[in-house]
Amino acid sequence: MTIAEVSKQYQISTDTLRYYEKEGLIPYINRTESGVRNYTEEDCARIGFIKCMRSAGLSIEVLKQYFELFARGKRTLKTRRDLLAAEREKLQVRLSELQDTLKRLDYKISVYDKAIKSKTKELKF
Repeated sequence: MTIAEVSKQYQISTDTLRYYEKEGLIPYINRTESGVRNYTEEDCARIGFIKCMRSAGLSIEVLKQYFELFARGKRTLKTRRDLLAAEREKLQVRLSELQDTLKRLDYKISVYDKAIKSKTKELKF
């Protein structure tokens, strides 16, 4: 797949894909004779993983560390697991904070709804 096709499929800008490549998150992209990037299924699977992990809040640095460990093979399984577990814990905290924020927003919206409804009743009389 070309960079434009991957960008469209994963809804990631071409600049972001180039940045991920520059940072070593997507290494060794094949190129056609004319120099056009030619992403493989394996590259696309990695991009899908990166997109998912970035949306979960993992930093580029953590992803670099993860992929470095991954490249070392099975002897890093526990370290990779621990890294992901630590990031999961951070995400859990963030989710809790977002739930609290959502509750506060819901409350404020209900206050405004009541005020609007009250004013509407007043206008009818």
